[in-house]
Amino acid sequence: MFDEQELVIGCQQGNREAQRQLYEIYADYLYSVCFRYAGDSSTAEDWMHDGMLKILTQIGKFKWRGERSLTAWVFSIQHNVIISNLRKDKDWKETLSIEEYITHNDEPEPETTQDIPQETLMQMIAELPTGYRTVFNMYVIDGLSHREIAQILGIQEKSSSKQLTLARRTLAARIRVWRKENL
Repeated sequence: MFDEQELVIGCQQGNREAQRQLYEIYADYLYSVCFRYAGDSSTAEDWMHDGMLKILTQIGKFKWRGERSLTAWVFSIQHNVIISNLRKDKDWKETLSIEEYITHNDEPEPETTQDIPQETLMQMIAELPTGYRTVFNMYVIDGLSHREIAQILGIQEKSSSKQLTLARRTLAARIRVWRKENL
């Protein structure tokens, strides 16, 4: 078993065992990140493998900056692969009308989601339209600002804000339905 620094050195030297360990350490994490954006397991798996291939081919460019720097670098590479794939999808900016998804203007309160299984919440997020899901993940989960999201995706800040609002409202409506059916 390699420590993080030894793992990087091993991968940079083409050591197959180090590469296998890197894959085993990060595959589940990267898959979950990809799934949040892709919304389906097949696409998430493809993106994760694309990201892992890029990580392994670019590991020579990695500079050690201390503990957890490898994790941050791996996430950054994977995130770039996700964004690149989203940009190729012509429909990712799709914004559906509010009426198609929303009947109320409120957003989910944290306490209303506490009794919903995490898998159910993740599925609700996965079912959002691509644009909503992308902005929701970048803002809520990855902690990016609307300015950063706009720059990364090549959209206006207002578009990012609107898609986040619509994503939250869509989730609120779905949470209300779930709670009514399950509690």
